[in-house]
Amino acid sequence: MTDIGDRDDTFDRPGPMRAGEELNRATLEPFLRGQFPNEHGYIEFAQYPAGHSNLTYSVKFGARELVLRRPPFGSKVKSAHDMSREYRVLSKLHAAYPPAPEVLLYCDDESVLGAPFYLMEPVHGIILRRDPPAAMEFSPDQARLLSEALVANLVELHRLDYAAIGLAGLGNPDGYVERQVKGWSERYYSSMTHGHAEVEELVSWMAQLRPTSGSASLIHNDYKFDNVVLDPREPAKIVGLLDWEMCTIGDPLADLGTMLAYWVEEPDAAELKAVRWGPTNFPGSLRRREIVDLYGNLTGRDTSAMAFYLVLARFKLAVIVQQIYYRYHQGLTKDPRFARMHELVRILLQAAMRCAETGEI
Repeated sequence: MTDIGDRDDTFDRPGPMRAGEELNRATLEPFLRGQFPNEHGYIEFAQYPAGHSNLTYSVKFGARELVLRRPPFGSKVKSAHDMSREYRVLSKLHAAYPPAPEVLLYCDDESVLGAPFYLMEPVHGIILRRDPPAAMEFSPDQARLLSEALVANLVELHRLDYAAIGLAGLGNPDGYVERQVKGWSERYYSSMTHGHAEVEELVSWMAQLRPTSGSASLIHNDYKFDNVVLDPREPAKIVGLLDWEMCTIGDPLADLGTMLAYWVEEPDAAELKAVRWGPTNFPGSLRRREIVDLYGNLTGRDTSAMAFYLVLARFKLAVIVQQIYYRYHQGLTKDPRFARMHELVRILLQAAMRCAETGEI
């Protein structure tokens, strides 16, 4: 693969801050100058446009570039945006797993930004969204190499000794799947705006058919193309994994299920292909069944219950989208991207039902 890092359309670029999501210069600038006294010059703030949950900003002053993460404005689900927890995870994880960003400091003084936040080093590289950038040749061979790299990277994460890293207290793996079904069902009903008949059927199906979890691992819980940063000199090489807000100790097959929920392939329904999250249906990309087989071969784990984990992941994803739409519906955010998210909730729930009914991954 060729080096495409010199092309302007290769990288995510921060832009103007969205209305209602601006950083408060009057309080943040004195804080930053106190924390970084050797950096001088005008401080520039910009916002990364992608992402729908925790908000990500670029902070530049002098020769220094930082990334700031804070919770969304008007969030109803505080536990989903625990910045101190995300900071603690990354502060221990980076040394053992370099794709995790290196964090610098955490601030819980809400007088600075109205919410806790943390600062981290930027991770530069390519982030793939619906389609590869124009400069990136995405041949079938390259698509397959990248698919395999994504699976191998997930396996590497799941092999970490989380106790040795100091993350044993991050979560309770006992009863993980049962808590997931119960917890995400409750989150749906607490943020419901439109009725969806599939919800009750899915909740009942998952409660009856949930498998017994095997050994636990550190799981990312939002593993997908646009959370992965690729090396521009070797685009099948993963140099970063972002957005650790839902990381926990749990069932690694649930993490694989999340990857599959985002992995839209060519035979899928037209509605699902219309909202795909990455170039997963390009020629050469692995199919979901191939991803499961490769993961099973690399780990030796029993993947016979993957249909359940895909149903759970699609349901969870639908609830996350519903929570985002709830904020828009309540007027807590004016981000126009959220206006029709209730349609995506329906599409995901229907995709989950198809998997539950057919057992097909």
